[in-house]
Amino acid sequence: MPNLTLDDFDFALPERLIALRPVRPRPASRLLVATPDTLLDRHVTDLPDLLRPGDLLVFNDTRVLPARLRGTRRRDSAHGTGVAQIEVTLAAAQPDGTWDALAKPAKRLAAGDTVIFAEDLRAEVLARDGAMVRLAFETPGGTLDAALARHGEIPLPPYIAGRRATDARDLEDYQTVFARASGAVAAPTASLHFDEDLLTRLTARGIESCFVTLHVGAGTFLPVTVDRIEDHKMHAEWGTVSAQAVAAIEAARARGGRVIPVGTTALRLIETAAQANGRMATYTGMTDIFLRPGTPLHVTDGLMTNFHLPRSTLLMLVATLMGTERIQQIYAHAITENYRFFSYGDSSLLLPSSGVNKNDT
Repeated sequence: MPNLTLDDFDFALPERLIALRPVRPRPASRLLVATPDTLLDRHVTDLPDLLRPGDLLVFNDTRVLPARLRGTRRRDSAHGTGVAQIEVTLAAAQPDGTWDALAKPAKRLAAGDTVIFAEDLRAEVLARDGAMVRLAFETPGGTLDAALARHGEIPLPPYIAGRRATDARDLEDYQTVFARASGAVAAPTASLHFDEDLLTRLTARGIESCFVTLHVGAGTFLPVTVDRIEDHKMHAEWGTVSAQAVAAIEAARARGGRVIPVGTTALRLIETAAQANGRMATYTGMTDIFLRPGTPLHVTDGLMTNFHLPRSTLLMLVATLMGTERIQQIYAHAITENYRFFSYGDSSLLLPSSGVNKNDT
């Protein structure tokens, strides 16, 4: 495995290229198609002509929860008494039904405190570790999902939330059109470029699709703080690969089609479920797979993904497909051509060996 440091994944990104809103309609976003030796400037709406009949797109059907909550801490315990205003962002569900959450200001919370978000939504603080707390929710007369829908806000990524407030548009914009399984606190953003018309045109072209579920956690935004990338510890997220998805991937490989995850979350999950011989297996559980240059990819033939932060694990992941030097070239082109970056930005189609449809080169 290459001896790479964090500096190998750095680049200068003009702030003007950070997208604060998505384009509409969704497939109008630009698409940079990259092979080892070509770069094509296209749009997402061109995707049916850029892929081949028999190719398989793998989507993540997770649904983003309105996971940011504002409430009041009530305390009458050994830690003192009184009230304080608290904001929490749910980060990861636990098997016992509790949630880990990022709290602000966390220093005002201690085990035993109660945070009241609404009459029908409150939580007991079970533990605190730095900025992270573990919460046990009480939802009198309803479910947590229903209470979050009434009282929560969509947790936009920090680089958007720091520049503007969340509003009603984000309830639609920050959710894929096929979101089904509630549990994510961040969107699988490459899939935000798809609408029903594009999905219909892909099917008509003979391009197959299947769905996996990975609940994207707040850890996806955590920075890398070590210099040697192999020392980085990935956050864990829950996912499942069904028998139907396994069958679709195996069928695509058998007919010579390419397996192309849409988004880094789908890629991480299918590679977690893949065996060293390239065969797929069903999978349900946590994954903390860390894909970086030198890591073998067992079933992935390409990737559709947005443009990522400098010095991030996601940039390391795309370099796994294309190589570190080639990714730097691709990103330099994207910056020169004013592609929009991050969650609401433009997208790329990375094809490390097999190229694009020959009719479109």
